[in-house]
Amino acid sequence: MPYFDAASAAPLHPVARQALLAALDEGWADPARLYREGRRARLLLDAAREAAAEGVGCRPDELTFTSSGTRAVYSGISGALAGRRRVGRRLVVSAVEHSSVLHAAADHEDRGGTVHRVPVERTGAVDAETFGRALTEDTALACLQSASHEVGTEQPVAEAAGLCRAAGVPLLVDAAQSLAWGPVPEGWSLLAGSAHKWGGPAGVGLLAVRKGVRFAPQGPVDERESGRAPGFENLPAIVAAAASLRAVRAEADAEGARLRALVDRIRARVSALVPDVEVVGDPVRRLPHLVTFSCLYVDGETLLGELDRAGFSVSSGSSCTSSTLSPSHVLKAMGVLSEGNVRVSLPRGTAEEDVDRFLEVLPGLVAGVREKLDAPVAAASSPAPDDSLVVDALGKRCPIPVIELAKVIGGVPVGATVTVLSDDEAARLDIPAWCAMREQEYVGEEPADRGAAYVVRRLS
Repeated sequence: MPYFDAASAAPLHPVARQALLAALDEGWADPARLYREGRRARLLLDAAREAAAEGVGCRPDELTFTSSGTRAVYSGISGALAGRRRVGRRLVVSAVEHSSVLHAAADHEDRGGTVHRVPVERTGAVDAETFGRALTEDTALACLQSASHEVGTEQPVAEAAGLCRAAGVPLLVDAAQSLAWGPVPEGWSLLAGSAHKWGGPAGVGLLAVRKGVRFAPQGPVDERESGRAPGFENLPAIVAAAASLRAVRAEADAEGARLRALVDRIRARVSALVPDVEVVGDPVRRLPHLVTFSCLYVDGETLLGELDRAGFSVSSGSSCTSSTLSPSHVLKAMGVLSEGNVRVSLPRGTAEEDVDRFLEVLPGLVAGVREKLDAPVAAASSPAPDDSLVVDALGKRCPIPVIELAKVIGGVPVGATVTVLSDDEAARLDIPAWCAMREQEYVGEEPADRGAAYVVRRLS
């Protein structure tokens, strides 16, 4: 069964498995003790730290192992903000950061701090100059991911780091998705990563803090990991994480080129094989193994279920697959279609035949979902006598509001409007996206008794 969700968790690398099993026998003792078993454990921990630091591009004494990538982000943000509290309490983040960064930002706001969220372009990338203008004198910390977990777009880290350095603001980079493919460009001050994203075991994160960065660990501390990650180290998992990072880096150039070719095939063929699809993210500045696309008139949860039954494990940022019924904050910030969203992230060793079979079954599955939802094949063309129509889609979830709009837009004269009443958060994103795909005019959003009224003018 092809597993196409490496962006969530990559399969355990064979080198990680071997290192884990070996370390279970050799690294079970307390590395803080001076007896023989402790010294052996300390040697393993030091070697793992050196290997991981080499992969990150920092000194071994700048790197801390944590219990997860999320914990690394939380510790990095809270420690940097506390260390620079005299400068100010302003935190700058991009609007598409991983949820761990945004959760930490929300916590900072709850504690009286301020957060500035830098918008992104439709590709999902921030404009470096816009990011730089957000760096005011009272900015304590800036955060920018190296590449998007959801759409794969790479961020201008080098340019942002230069602007941060000129402003005297430390930059924290969430490098969880990109570390498998190479080091992050120089200039960052703090960096977070997560082993299960590159084929290491779950439960190991890393936090690098450059020398000279003001940093004050928050919460109870002990003698472990320089006081930045209290508690007994999971040494076998740490050893496996470091070994697998070195292994995937050795394979990165060849495997990255191979997976990029497969992703290029998906990007090109999905749009050709499936009508009304928007491939999102930057087509060039992106991770080699990840592609995200959205299918108009499709219930994302149903499509993922159909793909699962066909033998493909993929994920989604569609609101239809979320218990909150709210579209992904990344897709929302980008302003792209969210319904029927599919993220394909290929793990190491993905076979070409599996990608070809995915492309073979996808069109039929999308068509089947659309048929169940009674989605329009083409808009009606006979004009109605009225100059405008109102579509009541209250209480209906994505993609129904857009489907109802598509069914009636051809029933009004060119220049007339259709107003869609909807209380589904996804409609705020998907109706403008539909207009862009269908070359109709999105007039805007108006208040309504319930939800909102979205006005669309027919242009053709």
